[in-house]
Amino acid sequence: MSKTEVPYKIYLTEDEMPKAWYNLRADMKNKPAPLMNPGTHKPLSAEELTPIFCEELVKQELDDTTPFIEIPDEIRNFYKMYRPSPLVRAYCLEEKLQTPAKIYYKFEGNNTSGSHKLNSAIAQAYYAKKQGLKGVTTETGAGQWGTALSMACAYLGLDCKVFMVKVSYEQKPFRREVMRTYGASVVPSPSETTDVGKKILAEHPGTTGSLGCAISEAVEVAVKNPGYRYVLGSVLNQVLLHQSVIGLEAKTALDKYGIKPDIIIGCAGGGSNLGGLIAPFMGEKLRGEADYRIIAVEPASCPSFTRGTFAYDFCDTGMICPLAKMYTLGSSFIPSANHAGGLRFHGMSTTLSQLYHDGFMEATSVEQTSVFEAAEQFARIEGILPAPESSHAIRVAIDEALKCKETGEEKTIVFGLTGTGYFDLVAYQKYNDGEMGDYIPTDEEIAASVAKLPKIEE
Repeated sequence: MSKTEVPYKIYLTEDEMPKAWYNLRADMKNKPAPLMNPGTHKPLSAEELTPIFCEELVKQELDDTTPFIEIPDEIRNFYKMYRPSPLVRAYCLEEKLQTPAKIYYKFEGNNTSGSHKLNSAIAQAYYAKKQGLKGVTTETGAGQWGTALSMACAYLGLDCKVFMVKVSYEQKPFRREVMRTYGASVVPSPSETTDVGKKILAEHPGTTGSLGCAISEAVEVAVKNPGYRYVLGSVLNQVLLHQSVIGLEAKTALDKYGIKPDIIIGCAGGGSNLGGLIAPFMGEKLRGEADYRIIAVEPASCPSFTRGTFAYDFCDTGMICPLAKMYTLGSSFIPSANHAGGLRFHGMSTTLSQLYHDGFMEATSVEQTSVFEAAEQFARIEGILPAPESSHAIRVAIDEALKCKETGEEKTIVFGLTGTGYFDLVAYQKYNDGEMGDYIPTDEEIAASVAKLPKIEE
């Protein structure tokens, strides 16, 4: 297909936006293992989950059979402010790499939160508002989710309490201020404001925090305050459901031009962007209708897929949340403070973990200096300063394109550009000043954390 036939940016019309989210689990023969009560070691019921999550979101979380769930008009109308998002042909990058590969990226940075996170934030806030709640609590790593949720809550008139991983709170003050501008309260985690935060600080003095710590604090506050519920920006089935709009739009755009990707690449922290991007393609793969090579890219400093254990584990460091069967480094694992982006979660989505375990996708880990090298290369060529998280996918997309250059194969590559990196300039500064290093946890460190996994008989 020539350049004249495929535009640089493929835009969909509002009418072509998805009218329903796609539930990938409906097409999975081996369903994700259920969330488990840490006390009884039995699957959690809807009644047990409703004190933590909104009622409608609990239904979505537990639904393994409904393939399409209608998007309420109120949410779809909100989406129209920044969706459909463009699918971009990276012609300039292809030319600079001198590769026969065709490279496309789905760009999710066209909103103030600077990321894909708003797709689920508005959905979760909508259901909280519809239930008559006063507000929501959450955690955030690099800050994209907290920013997105604060925007959604401001729009709907909900209170928003955010626990931000301490190292990110200190490294990304401008992201924090955007949240506060939208009316959210932002607390560095772990903090002295919760019982679990005090406990973590006593056990790990001076810790820089982790998503697991922040989750524990957010859940505690939600449970203890009437009229509040906890919401989460990744990992959960409901989040992957909402994020399926990314993949559904991408597939519609590709289908318009008769394009079938060979390789689909996404960064992986908890799984929201990766799960959303690959959803309809993986569905075809599961149904035997098509085949794709799907690659999850994670940081070498937090390698849950590539070096983790597939087992039940706590989703939080304070061990107050349900148990999830996932690839995990252990809930006590805390990534190095030198880790510059998000993707800091010790585990992975149960849905993606099951798919990876069953061989439907592959995973690789990359070091952050090579990630930022790719990020700057992409910024100089394609004109977008990418988020560090997305840059993990960029790194592998470039590597795959260079392999095509060596072999002469004309493969089509699609990757997710989850957002922009304009609030991540401290990390870019460290890379430019030569102060960024690559900390990779030792086998002994991971083994020590994994040794603390709860003993579950399945």
